[in-house]
Amino acid sequence: MGPRDPAPHPEPPSDLRTRKLPLRTVEGSWIRLHACRRSARFFGKTGLNRFDAPAGEYGILYAGEDDFCAFVETFGDPLDTRVVSRSDLRTRCLTKVTPRRALRLVDLTAEGLKRLGADDRVATGDDYGLSRRWAHAFWVHPGQPDGLVYRARHDPSKESVGIFDRAGRTLRFRRLGTLVDDEARLALILNRYEFAIVE
Repeated sequence: MGPRDPAPHPEPPSDLRTRKLPLRTVEGSWIRLHACRRSARFFGKTGLNRFDAPAGEYGILYAGEDDFCAFVETFGDPLDTRVVSRSDLRTRCLTKVTPRRALRLVDLTAEGLKRLGADDRVATGDDYGLSRRWAHAFWVHPGQPDGLVYRARHDPSKESVGIFDRAGRTLRFRRLGTLVDDEARLALILNRYEFAIVE
């Protein structure tokens, strides 16, 4: 390891269960961008996404604070490609996700990270295995949080959530249509992230 190489991010501490989690009480709605042929009510256990359960212990639903966030988190990879097809946009629907009560989310955006022995690589780094182990440690914590709130990887000015399936019954879903249904709004999103659109 060279002098400029960062140290590997720590694993969840063995005493995490005894530590007070940095919880934020969150109200309001979130936006999910998903395949129109599928329900937005999807608590994934695929093991492919950042905070998925390491061994399928729980499901998790991902959403962004608005349609900008939902777009860039869906289409932001690979990093060197900023083109999206209109036909692909037509197959994806925006859905508003609204909890019936305030959610208690582990706040990975602020000073609480340091108290846990973590930094923002948990939410933005490339080691998804590490992120999953941290998410699992939060899920088994006696505080029983409803999920996580974190900075969107592709636009840190926005926030995303991962909601554990144990909070699933509190959520209401309202489909809003596709991004191409509102060309003016779509143009703002594409301009913000400097995406080109093709047919």
